[in-house]
Amino acid sequence: MASQSGLSIAEASLLNGANLLTAWMKWLWAPLVDISLTPKRWYMFATSASALGVLAMATVPLSPETLPVLLPVIALASLINSMVGMSIEAIMAATIAKGEEGRVSAWFQAGNLGGAGVGGGLGLLMLQRLPERWMSGAILGGAFMLCCTALLFVPDVVPHLKGERVGAAVRGVFQDLWGMVRSKGGFLSALLCALPVGTGAASGVLTQGEVAAHWGAGETDVALLQGVLAGIITAVGCFAGGWLCDRLHPRTAYAVIGLGLAAVAVAMGLGPATVEMYRFFSLTYSFGVGLAYAAFTAVVLNSMGTGSAATKYNLLASLSNFPIWWLGLLLGWVAGSQGASAMLYAEAALGVVGVVIFALATRAVGRSRMAD
Repeated sequence: MASQSGLSIAEASLLNGANLLTAWMKWLWAPLVDISLTPKRWYMFATSASALGVLAMATVPLSPETLPVLLPVIALASLINSMVGMSIEAIMAATIAKGEEGRVSAWFQAGNLGGAGVGGGLGLLMLQRLPERWMSGAILGGAFMLCCTALLFVPDVVPHLKGERVGAAVRGVFQDLWGMVRSKGGFLSALLCALPVGTGAASGVLTQGEVAAHWGAGETDVALLQGVLAGIITAVGCFAGGWLCDRLHPRTAYAVIGLGLAAVAVAMGLGPATVEMYRFFSLTYSFGVGLAYAAFTAVVLNSMGTGSAATKYNLLASLSNFPIWWLGLLLGWVAGSQGASAMLYAEAALGVVGVVIFALATRAVGRSRMAD
Protein backbone atom coordinates (compact mmCIF):
# COMPACT_ATOMS: atom_id res chain seq x y z
CA MET A 1 0.00 0.00 0.00
CA ALA A 2 2.95 2.31 0.68
CA SER A 3 4.22 1.77 -2.88
CA GLN A 4 0.73 2.40 -4.29
CA SER A 5 0.49 5.61 -2.26
CA GLY A 6 3.66 7.06 -3.78
CA LEU A 7 6.16 6.23 -1.02
CA SER A 8 9.65 5.08 -1.98
CA ILE A 9 11.20 1.90 -0.53
CA ALA A 10 13.25 4.00 1.90
CA GLU A 11 10.17 6.03 2.98
CA ALA A 12 8.14 2.85 3.44
CA SER A 13 10.94 1.42 5.62
CA LEU A 14 10.42 4.39 7.94
CA LEU A 15 6.93 3.04 8.78
CA ASN A 16 8.44 -0.12 10.26
CA GLY A 17 11.31 1.93 11.68
CA ALA A 18 8.84 4.10 13.61
CA ASN A 19 7.25 0.96 15.03
CA LEU A 20 10.61 -0.48 16.11
CA LEU A 21 12.01 2.82 17.41
CA THR A 22 10.35 2.38 20.78
CA ALA A 23 10.94 -1.37 20.73
CA TRP A 24 14.66 -0.97 21.44
CA MET A 25 14.10 1.77 24.03
CA LYS A 26 11.36 0.09 26.06
CA TRP A 27 13.65 -0.96 28.91
CA LEU A 28 13.48 2.71 29.99
CA TRP A 29 9.82 2.42 31.03
CA ALA A 30 9.71 -1.31 31.83
CA PRO A 31 10.42 -0.65 35.56
CA LEU A 32 6.92 0.86 35.80
CA VAL A 33 5.46 -2.64 35.42
CA ASP A 34 7.81 -3.99 38.09
CA ILE A 35 6.99 -1.39 40.76
CA SER A 36 3.32 -0.46 40.24
CA LEU A 37 -0.14 -1.94 39.69
CA THR A 38 -0.15 -5.65 38.70
CA PRO A 39 0.62 -7.30 35.35
CA LYS A 40 -3.10 -7.96 34.77
CA ARG A 41 -3.99 -4.30 35.23
CA TRP A 42 -1.16 -3.19 32.98
CA TYR A 43 -2.39 -5.63 30.34
CA MET A 44 -5.91 -4.17 30.46
CA PHE A 45 -4.65 -0.59 30.20
CA ALA A 46 -2.13 -1.23 27.42
CA THR A 47 -4.48 -3.38 25.34
CA SER A 48 -7.24 -0.77 25.51
CA ALA A 49 -4.83 1.99 24.49
CA SER A 50 -3.42 -0.22 21.70
CA ALA A 51 -6.92 -0.67 20.30
CA LEU A 52 -7.25 3.11 20.05
CA GLY A 53 -3.77 3.29 18.52
CA VAL A 54 -4.51 0.87 15.68
CA LEU A 55 -7.72 2.78 14.96
CA ALA A 56 -5.73 6.03 14.70
CA MET A 57 -3.17 4.36 12.39
CA ALA A 58 -5.94 3.19 10.07
CA THR A 59 -7.63 6.59 10.06
CA VAL A 60 -4.63 8.69 8.94
CA PRO A 61 -4.33 8.58 5.11
CA LEU A 62 -1.14 7.05 3.70
CA SER A 63 0.84 9.42 1.45
CA PRO A 64 4.20 11.25 1.37
CA GLU A 65 2.42 14.36 2.66
CA THR A 66 0.93 12.62 5.72
CA LEU A 67 4.16 10.76 6.61
CA PRO A 68 5.19 13.38 9.25
CA VAL A 69 1.84 12.78 11.00
CA LEU A 70 1.69 9.01 10.61
CA LEU A 71 5.20 8.26 11.91
CA PRO A 72 4.61 9.81 15.39
CA VAL A 73 1.22 8.05 15.60
CA ILE A 74 2.88 4.68 14.88
CA ALA A 75 5.69 5.37 17.37
CA LEU A 76 3.25 6.32 20.15
CA ALA A 77 1.04 3.29 19.47
CA SER A 78 4.14 1.07 19.59
CA LEU A 79 5.24 2.60 22.91
CA ILE A 80 1.90 1.87 24.53
CA ASN A 81 1.67 -1.59 22.98
CA SER A 82 5.07 -2.54 24.44
CA MET A 83 3.42 -2.71 27.87
CA VAL A 84 1.17 -5.52 26.68
CA GLY A 85 4.23 -7.69 26.23
CA MET A 86 5.79 -6.51 29.49
CA SER A 87 2.78 -7.60 31.51
CA ILE A 88 2.77 -11.07 29.91
CA GLU A 89 6.52 -11.48 30.41
CA ALA A 90 6.20 -10.62 34.10
CA ILE A 91 3.51 -13.28 34.53
CA MET A 92 5.60 -15.88 32.63
CA ALA A 93 8.74 -15.31 34.67
CA ALA A 94 6.84 -15.68 37.95
CA THR A 95 4.91 -18.82 37.04
CA ILE A 96 7.00 -21.13 34.81
CA ALA A 97 9.06 -23.98 36.20
CA LYS A 98 12.77 -24.44 35.47
CA GLY A 99 13.28 -26.48 32.31
CA GLU A 100 10.03 -25.33 30.69
CA GLU A 101 11.58 -22.31 28.94
CA GLY A 102 11.39 -23.88 25.49
CA ARG A 103 7.74 -24.91 25.71
CA VAL A 104 6.62 -21.60 27.21
CA SER A 105 8.66 -19.64 24.66
CA ALA A 106 7.01 -21.56 21.84
CA TRP A 107 3.49 -20.64 22.98
CA PHE A 108 4.45 -17.03 23.74
CA GLN A 109 6.06 -16.35 20.37
CA ALA A 110 3.45 -18.36 18.44
CA GLY A 111 0.86 -15.94 19.80
CA ASN A 112 3.10 -12.92 19.25
CA LEU A 113 4.27 -13.64 15.69
CA GLY A 114 1.27 -15.68 14.60
CA GLY A 115 -1.05 -12.93 15.77
CA ALA A 116 1.03 -10.26 14.05
CA GLY A 117 1.09 -12.19 10.78
CA VAL A 118 -2.58 -13.15 10.74
CA GLY A 119 -3.70 -9.77 12.07
CA GLY A 120 -1.43 -7.89 9.68
CA GLY A 121 -2.64 -9.88 6.70
CA LEU A 122 -6.29 -9.44 7.62
CA GLY A 123 -5.70 -5.74 8.28
CA LEU A 124 -4.20 -5.29 4.81
CA LEU A 125 -7.07 -7.13 3.14
CA MET A 126 -9.63 -5.05 5.05
CA LEU A 127 -7.84 -1.80 4.15
CA GLN A 128 -8.08 -2.78 0.50
CA ARG A 129 -11.69 -3.97 0.49
CA LEU A 130 -13.72 -2.16 3.15
CA PRO A 131 -15.38 1.10 2.06
CA GLU A 132 -13.66 3.20 4.79
CA ARG A 133 -10.09 2.84 6.12
CA TRP A 134 -11.08 3.37 9.77
CA MET A 135 -13.24 0.23 9.69
CA SER A 136 -10.21 -2.07 9.55
CA GLY A 137 -8.70 -0.33 12.60
CA ALA A 138 -11.97 -0.60 14.51
CA ILE A 139 -12.31 -4.32 13.77
CA LEU A 140 -8.71 -5.07 14.79
CA GLY A 141 -9.08 -2.92 17.91
CA GLY A 142 -12.14 -4.94 18.89
CA ALA A 143 -10.15 -8.15 18.39
CA PHE A 144 -7.47 -6.76 20.72
CA MET A 145 -10.04 -6.25 23.46
CA LEU A 146 -11.31 -9.83 23.13
CA CYS A 147 -7.83 -11.00 24.14
CA CYS A 148 -8.47 -9.61 27.64
CA THR A 149 -10.83 -12.53 28.31
CA ALA A 150 -7.73 -14.76 28.61
CA LEU A 151 -6.93 -12.98 31.88
CA LEU A 152 -9.69 -15.03 33.52
CA PHE A 153 -7.44 -18.10 33.24
CA VAL A 154 -4.15 -16.47 34.30
CA PRO A 155 -2.90 -16.18 37.90
CA ASP A 156 -2.34 -12.65 39.16
CA VAL A 157 1.19 -11.71 40.09
CA VAL A 158 2.12 -8.99 42.58
CA PRO A 159 5.44 -7.31 41.66
CA HIS A 160 8.01 -8.14 44.36
CA LEU A 161 8.95 -4.43 44.65
CA LYS A 162 5.36 -3.16 44.78
CA GLY A 163 4.77 -1.03 47.86
CA GLU A 164 8.38 0.14 48.11
CA ARG A 165 9.16 3.83 47.90
CA VAL A 166 9.79 4.86 44.33
CA GLY A 167 13.51 5.50 44.83
CA ALA A 168 14.06 2.22 46.67
CA ALA A 169 11.98 0.30 44.14
CA VAL A 170 13.93 1.68 41.18
CA ARG A 171 17.23 0.88 42.92
CA GLY A 172 15.95 -2.64 43.55
CA VAL A 173 15.12 -3.06 39.86
CA PHE A 174 18.60 -2.01 38.77
CA GLN A 175 20.24 -4.21 41.40
CA ASP A 176 18.34 -7.18 39.96
CA LEU A 177 19.39 -6.08 36.48
CA TRP A 178 23.07 -5.74 37.40
CA GLY A 179 23.05 -9.16 39.03
CA MET A 180 21.89 -10.71 35.75
CA VAL A 181 24.27 -8.84 33.42
CA ARG A 182 27.44 -9.56 35.45
CA SER A 183 26.91 -13.33 35.28
CA LYS A 184 28.33 -15.39 32.41
CA GLY A 185 24.92 -16.45 31.16
CA GLY A 186 23.42 -12.98 31.45
CA PHE A 187 26.34 -11.29 29.70
CA LEU A 188 26.39 -13.79 26.81
CA SER A 189 22.61 -13.54 26.44
CA ALA A 190 22.84 -9.74 26.28
CA LEU A 191 25.64 -9.92 23.70
CA LEU A 192 23.75 -12.40 21.53
CA CYS A 193 20.67 -10.20 21.59
CA ALA A 194 22.70 -7.15 20.50
CA LEU A 195 24.18 -8.89 17.45
CA PRO A 196 22.40 -9.00 14.04
CA VAL A 197 21.67 -12.73 14.39
CA GLY A 198 18.28 -14.25 13.57
CA THR A 199 16.64 -10.83 13.26
CA GLY A 200 14.23 -11.62 10.43
CA ALA A 201 14.70 -7.99 9.37
CA ALA A 202 14.24 -8.84 5.69
CA SER A 203 10.59 -9.72 6.34
CA GLY A 204 9.50 -6.08 6.36
CA VAL A 205 11.43 -5.28 3.17
CA LEU A 206 10.02 -8.31 1.35
CA THR A 207 6.48 -6.96 1.88
CA GLN A 208 7.18 -3.84 -0.19
CA GLY A 209 5.64 -3.76 -3.64
CA GLU A 210 8.82 -2.86 -5.56
CA VAL A 211 10.80 -5.60 -3.82
CA ALA A 212 8.11 -8.26 -4.26
CA ALA A 213 7.86 -7.27 -7.94
CA HIS A 214 11.47 -8.49 -8.40
CA TRP A 215 10.00 -12.00 -8.18
CA GLY A 216 6.81 -11.04 -10.03
CA ALA A 217 4.72 -11.18 -6.84
CA GLY A 218 1.67 -8.94 -6.42
CA GLU A 219 -0.60 -7.67 -3.64
CA THR A 220 -2.34 -10.97 -3.02
CA ASP A 221 0.95 -12.85 -2.74
CA VAL A 222 2.30 -10.30 -0.24
CA ALA A 223 -0.89 -10.26 1.83
CA LEU A 224 -0.93 -14.06 2.12
CA LEU A 225 2.77 -14.95 2.21
CA GLN A 226 3.88 -12.07 4.45
CA GLY A 227 0.61 -11.92 6.39
CA VAL A 228 -1.87 -14.70 7.09
CA LEU A 229 0.19 -17.67 5.85
CA ALA A 230 3.34 -16.18 7.37
CA GLY A 231 1.56 -15.99 10.71
CA ILE A 232 0.59 -19.66 10.56
CA ILE A 233 4.00 -20.88 9.34
CA THR A 234 5.81 -18.67 11.85
CA ALA A 235 3.70 -20.11 14.67
CA VAL A 236 4.70 -23.62 13.56
CA GLY A 237 8.31 -22.46 13.56
CA CYS A 238 7.89 -21.19 17.11
CA PHE A 239 6.85 -24.63 18.32
CA ALA A 240 9.77 -26.21 16.47
CA GLY A 241 12.10 -23.65 18.05
CA GLY A 242 10.74 -24.37 21.51
CA TRP A 243 11.26 -28.10 20.92
CA LEU A 244 14.85 -27.46 19.83
CA CYS A 245 15.57 -25.30 22.90
CA ASP A 246 14.42 -28.14 25.16
CA ARG A 247 17.18 -30.28 23.63
CA LEU A 248 20.00 -27.78 23.06
CA HIS A 249 21.07 -24.88 25.25
CA PRO A 250 18.94 -21.93 24.12
CA ARG A 251 21.97 -19.78 23.25
CA THR A 252 23.43 -22.55 21.08
CA ALA A 253 20.07 -23.10 19.40
CA TYR A 254 19.72 -19.36 18.71
CA ALA A 255 23.14 -19.15 17.02
CA VAL A 256 22.46 -22.26 14.88
CA ILE A 257 19.08 -20.88 13.83
CA GLY A 258 20.74 -17.56 12.91
CA LEU A 259 23.06 -19.39 10.52
CA GLY A 260 20.08 -21.23 9.06
CA LEU A 261 18.25 -17.95 8.36
CA ALA A 262 21.38 -16.59 6.67
CA ALA A 263 21.46 -19.66 4.44
CA VAL A 264 17.81 -19.16 3.47
CA ALA A 265 18.49 -15.51 2.57
CA VAL A 266 21.42 -16.47 0.33
CA ALA A 267 19.42 -19.23 -1.37
CA MET A 268 16.54 -16.83 -2.04
CA GLY A 269 18.94 -14.29 -3.53
CA LEU A 270 20.61 -16.89 -5.78
CA GLY A 271 17.40 -18.63 -6.85
CA PRO A 272 15.33 -17.82 -9.95
CA ALA A 273 13.29 -14.60 -9.64
CA THR A 274 9.90 -16.24 -10.06
CA VAL A 275 6.65 -16.04 -8.12
CA GLU A 276 7.05 -19.69 -7.11
CA MET A 277 10.46 -18.96 -5.56
CA TYR A 278 9.04 -15.92 -3.75
CA ARG A 279 6.31 -18.09 -2.28
CA PHE A 280 8.62 -20.94 -1.28
CA PHE A 281 11.37 -18.83 0.28
CA SER A 282 8.96 -16.40 1.97
CA LEU A 283 7.33 -19.30 3.83
CA THR A 284 10.72 -20.91 4.58
CA TYR A 285 12.00 -17.58 5.91
CA SER A 286 8.87 -17.16 8.05
CA PHE A 287 9.44 -20.63 9.53
CA GLY A 288 13.02 -19.63 10.37
CA VAL A 289 11.85 -16.41 12.01
CA GLY A 290 9.54 -18.46 14.24
CA LEU A 291 12.48 -20.66 15.23
CA ALA A 292 14.60 -17.62 16.05
CA TYR A 293 12.01 -15.78 18.13
CA ALA A 294 11.16 -18.83 20.21
CA ALA A 295 14.89 -19.38 20.81
CA PHE A 296 15.30 -15.72 21.80
CA THR A 297 12.58 -15.96 24.45
CA ALA A 298 14.09 -19.20 25.76
CA VAL A 299 17.50 -17.46 25.99
CA VAL A 300 15.99 -14.64 28.03
CA LEU A 301 13.91 -16.82 30.35
CA ASN A 302 16.92 -19.09 30.93
CA SER A 303 19.13 -16.25 32.09
CA MET A 304 16.94 -13.68 33.87
CA GLY A 305 15.38 -15.37 36.92
CA THR A 306 12.19 -13.98 38.49
CA GLY A 307 12.99 -10.63 40.15
CA SER A 308 12.17 -7.45 38.16
CA ALA A 309 11.17 -9.68 35.27
CA ALA A 310 9.63 -6.99 33.06
CA THR A 311 12.76 -4.82 33.21
CA LYS A 312 15.22 -7.67 32.65
CA TYR A 313 13.23 -9.21 29.81
CA ASN A 314 12.79 -5.87 28.09
CA LEU A 315 16.42 -4.86 28.46
CA LEU A 316 17.32 -7.98 26.48
CA ALA A 317 14.36 -7.48 24.14
CA SER A 318 15.47 -3.88 23.54
CA LEU A 319 18.98 -5.05 22.75
CA SER A 320 17.48 -7.59 20.35
CA ASN A 321 15.18 -5.05 18.70
CA PHE A 322 18.01 -2.56 18.11
CA PRO A 323 19.67 -4.64 15.33
CA ILE A 324 16.21 -5.40 13.89
CA TRP A 325 15.59 -1.63 13.75
CA TRP A 326 18.86 -0.48 12.19
CA LEU A 327 19.18 -3.55 9.97
CA GLY A 328 15.63 -3.06 8.64
CA LEU A 329 16.49 0.52 7.65
CA LEU A 330 19.80 -0.57 6.13
CA LEU A 331 18.19 -3.39 4.16
CA GLY A 332 15.53 -1.01 2.85
CA TRP A 333 18.28 1.30 1.57
CA VAL A 334 20.23 -1.60 0.03
CA ALA A 335 17.10 -2.94 -1.70
CA GLY A 336 16.31 0.50 -3.12
CA SER A 337 19.84 1.20 -4.35
CA GLN A 338 21.34 -2.22 -5.09
CA GLY A 339 18.36 -4.52 -5.58
CA ALA A 340 16.48 -7.24 -3.71
CA SER A 341 19.17 -9.93 -4.03
CA ALA A 342 21.89 -7.64 -2.64
CA MET A 343 19.59 -6.91 0.31
CA LEU A 344 19.36 -10.63 1.12
CA TYR A 345 23.13 -11.13 0.80
CA ALA A 346 23.75 -8.20 3.15
CA GLU A 347 21.48 -9.65 5.83
CA ALA A 348 23.11 -13.08 5.52
CA ALA A 349 26.66 -11.70 5.74
CA LEU A 350 25.92 -9.67 8.87
CA GLY A 351 24.23 -12.69 10.47
CA VAL A 352 27.29 -14.90 9.92
CA VAL A 353 29.60 -12.21 11.31
CA GLY A 354 27.37 -11.96 14.39
CA VAL A 355 27.57 -15.71 15.06
CA VAL A 356 31.38 -15.66 14.73
CA ILE A 357 31.61 -12.80 17.24
CA PHE A 358 29.34 -14.69 19.66
CA ALA A 359 31.40 -17.89 19.35
CA LEU A 360 34.62 -16.02 20.14
CA ALA A 361 32.98 -14.23 23.10
CA THR A 362 31.62 -17.52 24.48
CA ARG A 363 35.13 -18.97 24.49
CA ALA A 364 36.58 -15.88 26.22
CA VAL A 365 33.83 -15.64 28.84
CA GLY A 366 34.09 -19.35 29.61
CA ARG A 367 37.72 -18.79 30.65
CA SER A 368 36.94 -15.66 32.68
CA ARG A 369 36.28 -15.31 36.40
CA MET A 370 32.75 -14.03 35.94
CA ALA A 371 30.10 -15.61 38.17
CA ASP A 372 28.17 -18.54 36.75
